[in-house]
Amino acid sequence: MLTITVVLAEHFNQETNEFSIESFQLELEHSLFSLSKWESEFEKPFLGTDQKTPEEVLAYFKFMTLTSNVAPEVFDKLSESNIVEINNYVDKKMTATWFREIPSGPKAREIITAELVYYWMSQFGIPWEAQYWHLNKLFTLIRVFNEKQAKPKKMSRQDIIARNRQLNEQRRAQLNTKG
Repeated sequence: MLTITVVLAEHFNQETNEFSIESFQLELEHSLFSLSKWESEFEKPFLGTDQKTPEEVLAYFKFMTLTSNVAPEVFDKLSESNIVEINNYVDKKMTATWFREIPSGPKAREIITAELVYYWMSQFGIPWEAQYWHLNKLFTLIRVFNEKQAKPKKMSRQDIIARNRQLNEQRRAQLNTKG
């Protein structure tokens, strides 16, 4: 969850010569639930390659909002730094898990929608509460399930030769032999 402070107004009190700031705390979550609400509204994939209009981006920020009873003018007062902070939060990995990328052929470009992600959650038995997690954390969990359930890949001839060479060297060192 991300909490940002949106400055609504700045006032100067001439009697005390002090500035006062009127602000609002906004709590946001980039989740499957938010994505699903946005796709229901705009009827197109959120994760697609098409550029989003400023109105669509603002709508997503509203769907990300966890704070209750937010006046519409709060979103009009989002500063450039607020928007950068939200975008940085959306792009965060949110997990310590990493994957070794193995170069392969061209990847199939399946369009990912909320329904497809819900399907993956059902297939892997991921609890429904995960729809409220940060979306990147959920995608990482789905990928872990996918990779753990995948059939092991066969070793290439070159990998087998390299592995055998390494095993032979270890055995020669252990037994003090030449081969």
